[in-house]
Amino acid sequence: MSLSPPTRSRGTIIAALGMTQIMAWGSSYYLPAVIAPAVVADTGWPLAWVVGGLSLGLFVGGLISPRVGSSIERHGGRNVLAFSAACIGIGQIGLAFAPSLAVYIVAWLVIGLGMGAGLYDAAFATLGRLYGARSAITTLTLFGGFASTVCWPLSAFLMGEIGWRGACLVYAAVQLLVALPLYLLILPRGVARPASQSDQKTVVASVPVMRSTPVMVILAATITLGAVISSTLSVHLLTVLQSTGMALAAAVGLGALVGPSQVGARAIEMVVARYHHPIWTKVVSVGCVAIGVSALWMGMPIVPLALAFYGAGIGLESIARGTLPLALFGASGYARLMGRLAMPSLIAQAAAPSVGALLVEQLGAHGMLAVLSALALVNAVLVGALALLLFRPRAPGIESVP
Repeated sequence: MSLSPPTRSRGTIIAALGMTQIMAWGSSYYLPAVIAPAVVADTGWPLAWVVGGLSLGLFVGGLISPRVGSSIERHGGRNVLAFSAACIGIGQIGLAFAPSLAVYIVAWLVIGLGMGAGLYDAAFATLGRLYGARSAITTLTLFGGFASTVCWPLSAFLMGEIGWRGACLVYAAVQLLVALPLYLLILPRGVARPASQSDQKTVVASVPVMRSTPVMVILAATITLGAVISSTLSVHLLTVLQSTGMALAAAVGLGALVGPSQVGARAIEMVVARYHHPIWTKVVSVGCVAIGVSALWMGMPIVPLALAFYGAGIGLESIARGTLPLALFGASGYARLMGRLAMPSLIAQAAAPSVGALLVEQLGAHGMLAVLSALALVNAVLVGALALLLFRPRAPGIESVP
């Protein structure tokens, strides 16, 4: 089968994916944090199940992610991402008209199919398959960093004007009438040319060495731990801040610092990325998260600084999640690899908010922060071990990471 190269410019494709990423995250992952209280007040359904819909959706997304990666590897990302927009849109319609909790949960399962096929991992796989270049993934994350900053206020505004069901219908329209056509019109049919040799020289380290089992296991573990920490705090950050006696308005204002911190760190990384291997992006990422979460746990007086470190860390984590596997394993098979790596992290993200709620209930917000701080430190140790594996002396004829 003859496969066509991209007919649109690289900048156009990345910009289109960036806009659809904001829409996808805002229509799924970031939605319950805003609408959940209104859903409970309107329906009387238990809060645990209302928020748990997202967890079940993420679980479904994790289950399908290996198949998503394989499909993108074989056929490109166009149809997979279009399927994602259709699922999220149909799921939002289901939420809007849900007469019962059971229908509400089923709607989230459909949205979960869309999350598994359309959030960062699928978008990274699509770009990696098209270009095999680290810079394309880094640029995409600049857009994604605005998802919560744009969509939390938008969701709150829509709820105030047309209620939570109306807000879901608006997001359904965005997915079906904006995101879906963009994917079909902008992304190329089939699979584009593999990454050029010049591209691969900029991203591939010592591929035969990097395919070792310890590297794969540590990489999957550190991506999963990072996802657990960010997923837990994305749901419980306001609770953590309010537990110190802070008013809700102040907590929301401080929480909003996380988004700009993500974008700022990603912008810096975009400028300096050419000068270092992505393992160093990962090292700085886990270090910043560990500093930020530990500072919150210890009750450091400068909360904005702690949140800035945390935001910068998770911002860089998104880049490292896409660029480090590409650097270690190359563009060939990259989409399939991303699908495999996404599976444990999405399943862990599915459980994280509920486990976090249990920790808050049993240990309090401070106790939950202690657990997250410990996980962040473990993650830092794992990444340190990964760096040592990559930089240790090699046998003759095999180079270490430059």
